[in-house]
Amino acid sequence: MVLTASTMLPLGTKAPDFHLPEVVSGKTISLDNFVDKKALLIMFICRHCPFVKHIQQELTRLDQDYSNSDLGILAISANDAENYPNDAPESLKEMVIEMGFDFPFCYDETQEIAKAYTAACTPDFFLFDSDRQLVYRGQLDDSRPSNNKPVTGKDLRTAITAVLDNQPVTSEQLPSVGCNIKWKPGNEPTY
Repeated sequence: MVLTASTMLPLGTKAPDFHLPEVVSGKTISLDNFVDKKALLIMFICRHCPFVKHIQQELTRLDQDYSNSDLGILAISANDAENYPNDAPESLKEMVIEMGFDFPFCYDETQEIAKAYTAACTPDFFLFDSDRQLVYRGQLDDSRPSNNKPVTGKDLRTAITAVLDNQPVTSEQLPSVGCNIKWKPGNEPTY
């Protein structure tokens, strides 16, 4: 595991579109699936990373807490499934069922969507407003697997609440940290 921080994509960046297969249903998911949502949270996560395992219960709580809201949630895994079989679509499907996620979980086999978002680590969070402009990128909260701080989702939840309440999101944001995305050999990004 290589500890990696978010690249901190510039605020105001438009959400890159995508067409990715959802690991449970096989249906293709794109930005159009969330057109009726005021805000969209895109999370780059995986199954094997200890940083994701550390927060996965909070991801389930986020899903439950915002299930009847104007927040759309999408998870994407872009890890090299050949070298990391726990992050292959079938294994991700098992994770969805085990965790009870109701949000779509897609697999980015080409890793091009992860590159379009400059995703660097798992977890990596990107929150977009109704115009699909980036208003938050950064950490869930300041809990880490080894620092004994409780997982609360405070930083991300504060940003979500601001967007849903038509309030500005603070630009003082701390990067997420976690395992590096497992790039296919020769497909590593330049960022």
